[in-house]
Amino acid sequence: MTGHASAKSPLKMYFAVWATLLVFTLVTFKVAFIELGPFNAVVALVIATLKATLVALFFMHIWHAGERLIKVAVAAAIFFLFLLLGLTLSDYLTRPWS
Repeated sequence: MTGHASAKSPLKMYFAVWATLLVFTLVTFKVAFIELGPFNAVVALVIATLKATLVALFFMHIWHAGERLIKVAVAAAIFFLFLLLGLTLSDYLTRPWS
């Protein structure tokens, strides 16, 4: 763990990510009151994915991870996340709701 001391991020970056997460939370709240039909869930999932990505990259220190295995594991997790979201949304958007 001594090699990770140089990868610490400045406090300003943490506050910027925190402010961005607050903005995304406000956007989620505001979009919830807009009628988008079947795309309400799509927009909510996209915003939630962006927020989770920010948390993982900066607060879990994946952005500065030096090991390739960590980056491969994260890339595989993101691939499967998009695969599951795509399959779920394709099922959700093709159902007859009337």
